[in-house]
Amino acid sequence: MNRELSNRLHRDYIKVYRISGLITHGVFLAVIIAYLACASLWDWTLIPGWIALSIVFLTFILFIWLIPRMKYTRFQYELFDDELEIQSGLIFISNVLVPMVRVQHVELESGPLMRKYNLASVSVVTAATTHKISGLKQTEAEHLKRRIGILAKVDDQDE
Repeated sequence: MNRELSNRLHRDYIKVYRISGLITHGVFLAVIIAYLACASLWDWTLIPGWIALSIVFLTFILFIWLIPRMKYTRFQYELFDDELEIQSGLIFISNVLVPMVRVQHVELESGPLMRKYNLASVSVVTAATTHKISGLKQTEAEHLKRRIGILAKVDDQDE
């Protein structure tokens, strides 16, 4: 087996993951504050609001500080001539081998937040599932997409 690439995610992916978490938590916090304001105004019970606020506080610590760093350190992929190996997970680590003969097509994605940091995701689609490698630099993601396409003998329909 000839080894092509052995990579981890780009460090900027931690920032993107944290900003995405901040946006999500901000929305939840706004809803909780709206509930607490309505509850105070109309004499509803405040208990659901305080419980929700506690949960948001705990998930804030998890999804803003702990999980992004863990995802970054535990995710790795290697591209060989005949397979793609992806290792991921937080508590339970999974190691998946994707045979190139099973690859149906490869997609390149980049949302507005990832584009701000010049990052992209590569999705490797098989008949059974989609394997996603998020947080690569745009040029590295394009190179990986093309290389997987060549190794899997997938026609590039974008060109």
